[in-house]
Amino acid sequence: MPDANGSTPAVETHDLVKRFRDFIAVDRVSLQVPRGEIFGFLGPNGAGKSTTIRILCGLLEPSEGQARVAGYDVRTQSEQIKLHIGYMSQKFSLYDDLTVEENIDFFSGIYGVPEERRPDRKAYVLRMAGLIEQRTMMTRLLAGGWKQRLALGCAILHEPPILFLDEPTSGVDPIARRSFWELIYQLSAAGHTIFVSTHYMDEAEYCHRIALMYRGKIIALGTPAALKQSLHAHILHLESSDVRGSMTALENKPGILEAAVFGSGLHITVQDPASAISQIRSLLDARHISLSQLEPIQPSMEDVFVAMIEQQERKPQ
Repeated sequence: MPDANGSTPAVETHDLVKRFRDFIAVDRVSLQVPRGEIFGFLGPNGAGKSTTIRILCGLLEPSEGQARVAGYDVRTQSEQIKLHIGYMSQKFSLYDDLTVEENIDFFSGIYGVPEERRPDRKAYVLRMAGLIEQRTMMTRLLAGGWKQRLALGCAILHEPPILFLDEPTSGVDPIARRSFWELIYQLSAAGHTIFVSTHYMDEAEYCHRIALMYRGKIIALGTPAALKQSLHAHILHLESSDVRGSMTALENKPGILEAAVFGSGLHITVQDPASAISQIRSLLDARHISLSQLEPIQPSMEDVFVAMIEQQERKPQ
């Protein structure tokens, strides 16, 4: 079905379901991803993100519902889908006993890159990944962040229009994660559609749109800014001499909707910031807990996700 611009979406699903016996891993997932978008799947481990991606890549057949990728049906045209996508799983598919460029040569063959294009594609991947000087190094000797960049390079050797990145930054340090996202932005600017899953809340900020996934369902969908605005509450950041004591003092108090540890302090969800600040000061003063910071802040994606999950938990099962 054409999107708002009249073109076929890169990815679309309608009431997608995947069951494993009695367990529902993907529960009525419907979404549409236009071409050129960086679309994020955000959620905890076990939310159904990887299962959905494997269906979209033609690696799993859905139990119910429909899905199309690059205009092809996941049930009947999985082989055509594989020609139009790049896939990078959270478990690196590189061969540790090959050098960097031997891995590139191997995957060039796997992806059917024409012989005359292979030198140019190899040069591009080495340059993009910053691995020119490491081209003859055994892959097992690369640090995690470099392996990650090489895996991404191998996934785009055949110049696919759509990339599926399943937890691509899992297990690497924050600097390597940021560097990896710079590569994603470069690919998006070049016209690639990027479908990426993550459980890192800060990474959601890098996406054009995100779907919050929990227990197999999409519980919210929109831009990061829109999802933050949809939070019908206010967030206070608190720093004190006793964080645990502060949390205990605020539990089950009127006007305090939620208090959660965030870094070295607390994020407190309230309906009325002005009255809540006065109330919190009194409660902590009564316990002889000194405040170093208590002020309203803009909600983070983590605040939004915690609030959304709380709403789900309160719904009748």
